[in-house]
Amino acid sequence: MSTYRDLVRATTPGYLVLAFLARLPLAMAPLATLVLVVASTGSYAVAGLANAVQGLASMVGGPVLGALADRHGHRTVTVAATAVAAAALAGLVPAARAGTGAVLAASALAGLARPQIGALVRVQWSRLARAHDRALLPTALSYEAAVDETTFVAGPALVGILTLIPVAGAAPVAAAAILLLAATLPFALVHTSSTTAPSAEPDTALPGLPRPELAGMFAAMAIMGVVFGAVQTAVTAFANTTGRPWAAGLIYAELGVGSALAGTATAWLPRNFTVPARYACSAGALLLGTLLLLTVGSLATMLAAVAVLSVTVAPYMITLYGLTDQLAPASRANAAMTVMTAGGPAGVALGTAVAGHLADHHGYRGAFAVAPPAAAAALTLALASLRRLRGLGGGTGEVPIYR
Repeated sequence: MSTYRDLVRATTPGYLVLAFLARLPLAMAPLATLVLVVASTGSYAVAGLANAVQGLASMVGGPVLGALADRHGHRTVTVAATAVAAAALAGLVPAARAGTGAVLAASALAGLARPQIGALVRVQWSRLARAHDRALLPTALSYEAAVDETTFVAGPALVGILTLIPVAGAAPVAAAAILLLAATLPFALVHTSSTTAPSAEPDTALPGLPRPELAGMFAAMAIMGVVFGAVQTAVTAFANTTGRPWAAGLIYAELGVGSALAGTATAWLPRNFTVPARYACSAGALLLGTLLLLTVGSLATMLAAVAVLSVTVAPYMITLYGLTDQLAPASRANAAMTVMTAGGPAGVALGTAVAGHLADHHGYRGAFAVAPPAAAAALTLALASLRRLRGLGGGTGEVPIYR
């Protein structure tokens, strides 16, 4: 089995560092948008709606960008998307003062152009594994989950720090736009491929995607997004209720700390702990973690509940990424991965919209109440998928997700 040192040998240390920084503004954008719109309008409902529009737009734009990357290579598509997304995020600052319509328009453009860095990097790892060492992919997927969650530590924490700057909540969004140009754009220019994946298919036609299976992965990721959106909104409402708005990013960052640690540890799970079993167990753990959110009544119970929830996130998401990689033909890997990951913003959109409405009327407890039903749906979907997933492994229960 590969080690994390093998990942450095397969790429470069600079690649790993820049791939992390490239995702940082994307981790900042949802909470930064919430902070800006709440500061400008005073309404969690409007802020939740802006985030919902941004997420839904990303759900539409992500698969389009993935399909374009399959045909034209990562570099051209990601560079263009990054430039547009940076302009749209910067435009949110004047839009927040111009009214709800302007905010929603800027949010939609930011979502449509959101660079799909995480999905495209995972596709690159898959290509490296197929070309050099297939044992590299399980470790790479665990590493990527840890990196994603680490950005969800650093991103919200940075938003929390920038919120201290007295400019009506504009600093976090402005910083995210600047980081897109300073980190994501250089990553796209230097470390993404200008060519498409090798394919035995004719140039005029790409093979189809397995729609029912991919729809299941999209739904599973969307459910995770609902949990993220509800928790993010509830934490923001809790921080404002307690008179410490700066604490929202720091509390939410705790979710990423435990998830990053759990994602790193997933690389060492025994191979006889089959992927269907991991899927069902991680979904069950997610449900238990969200139920603890209903006990929050103080900062201490908030920190405890979020700490428990955090370690359930990465194992669930790593399984989804691995299954999606197996489902798609190599020449459609970008499209498949971006379709699946598009479920995340879609779920966040729904979660923040519903939780924002409930936060306006019932406070942070109302917003937290959105998470457990979503996690219950995740468990139901995982259990319903077990028979099909075991079938993929030839009846052994071992899904061969590492090509």
